[in-house]
Amino acid sequence: MKHTPLTRRTFLRHTALLAATCSAPLIVPSRVLGASGHPSPSNRITIGMIGVGRQAVYANIPGLLKEADARIVAVCDVDSWRLGQAQKQVTDFYAKQGTGSPGDCASYRDFREILARKDIDAVMISTPDHWHVPMAIAAIKAGKDVCCEKPLTRNVAEGRRLSDLVTREKRVFRTDSEFRSLRTFHRAAELVRNGRIGQLKRIITGTPKDPTLAAQPEMPVPAELDYELWQGPAPLAPYTEQRVHPRQNPKGRPGWICIRNYADGMMANWGAHLNDIAMWANNTERTGPIGVEGKGTFPPAGNLWNVVQEFEVHYQFANGVTLTCKSDRPYVRFEGTEGHIQVNYPTEMEVKPDSLLDWKPGSNDLHLTYKTSEKRDFLDAVKSRGPTLLDAEVGHRNTSLSHLGIAAIEAGRKFKWDPIREIAPEDEVINKLLAPKPLRGSWM
Repeated sequence: MKHTPLTRRTFLRHTALLAATCSAPLIVPSRVLGASGHPSPSNRITIGMIGVGRQAVYANIPGLLKEADARIVAVCDVDSWRLGQAQKQVTDFYAKQGTGSPGDCASYRDFREILARKDIDAVMISTPDHWHVPMAIAAIKAGKDVCCEKPLTRNVAEGRRLSDLVTREKRVFRTDSEFRSLRTFHRAAELVRNGRIGQLKRIITGTPKDPTLAAQPEMPVPAELDYELWQGPAPLAPYTEQRVHPRQNPKGRPGWICIRNYADGMMANWGAHLNDIAMWANNTERTGPIGVEGKGTFPPAGNLWNVVQEFEVHYQFANGVTLTCKSDRPYVRFEGTEGHIQVNYPTEMEVKPDSLLDWKPGSNDLHLTYKTSEKRDFLDAVKSRGPTLLDAEVGHRNTSLSHLGIAAIEAGRKFKWDPIREIAPEDEVINKLLAPKPLRGSWM
């Protein structure tokens, strides 16, 4: 399954050598050299795609393909059918543009082969959640910049480790949520940050609800799937299709998203989008709450899909603002002393007073940075070596909300949280619930 192509940088070196040694003129298409709006190969950011399931094929691969200064040069997945589909998606796109040919995009079953390639600048991680941090850490240690799907982490401790490593190694990191590039959410955050609803008092975020599924019979592992590598650091479990993803169906919703060994359900999944906007507007994106309480229900013991179902969690922040995250429909609501704003996903905005709809930030107001997409934000930061809008620290703090909320539901009571030390002071029950589960193997 592995094919290492001739890179465009190598191609240019060869063409230069041939031009110097051959008397006949060498004609190279202008698009290869960077003319007519095409960045030259040496100015493109080379990217390896790690994980090419549903999220990658409908969002992440197309999002990067449309950026002229990015070049997908490799794809990786433990499912060989998905791998072939993604490789074809990439090569067909570049062939249609006239900027590529079969073999330009290599394919790998093991992500470590992508990380070993010195000609790859960055990776896009679109795997199940339990793989996010182990792969991101390995990529950073290999000298790659990283764009990683949300929810970023599986526990508070690994989030802290990841963020500190990114800072220490001076890598560019982007937690991959597009909501800061959705105009209505960006506008709502900017209005709140500029005090247009007075003093912010309360935020409410709603997320969809997860389904559940009873225990399923063990099944033979499909020939196309490296199930051992798919499980990776997670506990060993018998294969059944509803644990992993539908076979040869790129649009099918994966089962792992509803299983606690791999993910934390909608509180983390959709919460990573909506709570990020809440934290951004509240100017608490690099800290955490000081108190947490919540209630919720889990499926019957023994169900395969076992993430939290109905839930309502309340977070208290040091600035007096409360954030409530609950199972509902996707929206975020800001309530202040002089009005409110509610954005119903994807584009509907309700405001009071109505004049908020006409407000635009002036020269003395705060202008929150806007990027056309999360991919554009990442690529710009790779070039400038500056921060992204949603870096590892912000992604860690955001995802920590779901970990704290689930701990509050499991404990059945309120607890205090120290956002600096990231512990529940003198509360061993909560700290034990939040402690990372042992990883299988030496993935970190």
